[in-house]
Amino acid sequence: MSIEKELQQRSESKCELCTSPDELLVYTVAPKPGDSSDQCTYLCVTCQTQIDYPDQTDTNHWRCLNDSMWNTNPAVQVLAWRMLNRLRAEGWPQDLLDMLYLDDDTLAWARATDQGENEADKIVHKDSNGAILTAGDSVVLIKDLNVKGANFIAKRGTAVRNITLTHDNPEHIEGKVNGQHIIILTKFVKK
Repeated sequence: MSIEKELQQRSESKCELCTSPDELLVYTVAPKPGDSSDQCTYLCVTCQTQIDYPDQTDTNHWRCLNDSMWNTNPAVQVLAWRMLNRLRAEGWPQDLLDMLYLDDDTLAWARATDQGENEADKIVHKDSNGAILTAGDSVVLIKDLNVKGANFIAKRGTAVRNITLTHDNPEHIEGKVNGQHIIILTKFVKK
């Protein structure tokens, strides 16, 4: 069964956020690849446009989140969380956010793109020179590091490719060195 057929069945051919039956399309919830229906939602063009283009947001349209935030599908929960965060200055979205519970994995997914995050709440990872690091970057170690638990020293100049960022600590990144997945302090790397 195709992803679109699965989503049609799951959503009863309605937008999973506002329940509109018109102009529905598959929407992949970033940063997931969208290779399964669990990583996608079935949305109307109005919802998709307002998600992708924040300057076209109609706040009243999103009152539908009062119902859709309770959807059991994590992809729908992620979009609801992101939109409520984007609109939190309106007042009523903050009340809904206070009620919304997301498990740790779903919350990490929701925060992965920084959509809907307040600028003050964003965690920014910076290397030793102050350059901003993003997930997927390659960095170089600027110091020999004794890797605890792995019994080896990661040598200065070692390249660490395709890093991941820890969402709760701006001083930590993760990457593979010598085939070992390790946590590295950002002050010991440069982009």
